Amino acid sequence: MNKTLITIVGPTAIGKTSLSIAIAKYFDCEIISCDSRQFYKEMKIGTAVPSDVELNQIKHHFIQNRSIHEAYSVGEFEKDALVVIKQLFKKHDTVVMIGGSGLYVDAVLKGLDHFPEVAPEIRIELNQLLEKDGIESLQAQLEYLDPETYDVIDIQNPHRVIRALEVCLGTDEMYSYYKNKPKKTRDFNTIKIGLDANRETIYMRIEQRVDLMLKEGLLDEAKKLYPYKNLNALQTVGYRELFDYFDDTFTLDFAIAEIKKNTRRFAKRQNTWFKKDKEIHWFDYQTDFRTIIEQINRLV
Repeated sequence: MNKTLITIVGPTAIGKTSLSIAIAKYFDCEIISCDSRQFYKEMKIGTAVPSDVELNQIKHHFIQNRSIHEAYSVGEFEKDALVVIKQLFKKHDTVVMIGGSGLYVDAVLKGLDHFPEVAPEIRIELNQLLEKDGIESLQAQLEYLDPETYDVIDIQNPHRVIRALEVCLGTDEMYSYYKNKPKKTRDFNTIKIGLDANRETIYMRIEQRVDLMLKEGLLDEAKKLYPYKNLNALQTVGYRELFDYFDDTFTLDFAIAEIKKNTRRFAKRQNTWFKKDKEIHWFDYQTDFRTIIEQINRLV
């Protein structure tokens, strides 16, 4: 295997985009985006899509290439990404992938986990429970049945919570049990680079990013998407809270505070996911990219 996929991971707002562009420039290659919300062209501001200047520096794939009205699963992304990576390896020895969505990163690098079929009645009952008692009851049930999954998934996303619960209830095994099976092998080398910082710095950068999003027009973007608030793509931090503001459930100040709080929680889950991967080479977010390039060259 003489082809290498360099994957940049880490919590939100840590600086993955700028590092991935610097590395892609060095290796004269292209970038695969592995962010499960940046696929959607209607969600530019709230998902921190790279700026036009950044996108013009290096060709990116899977950025704003879908609509929120199109269903797009992690399994479909795995297949699509592998096709594009194979094509890119015909021109380049190296490709860069950037991702904060651990499940999507793992799908490309290791393949998806296989889950047994579950009786559809279970999902119906869970959706009824969601409607009757709210997501908190489902969250509590998942925390009891599968604390490992509870710690790493987006527990504010009812689709993710219900999916994990239906596996737990339908198989009498934890959802995480099926995620720890042997993975597929790929016909390319993989180098994983992680960016990190202390908790206070990550939280400060998150607050700054949310403030910038609001300055750039996040409120107007969310208002345009409000009629479609029940779509799966929009079960996303930054939009859910503003939808509650439009529903008069939250004040605007409280909604903004909730966005920051829930983004901090999301970053914590990202770190929990990635820190379990012993193949990741971690660097402080302020590390000069040339130092990271030196490490990559030693690993190639």
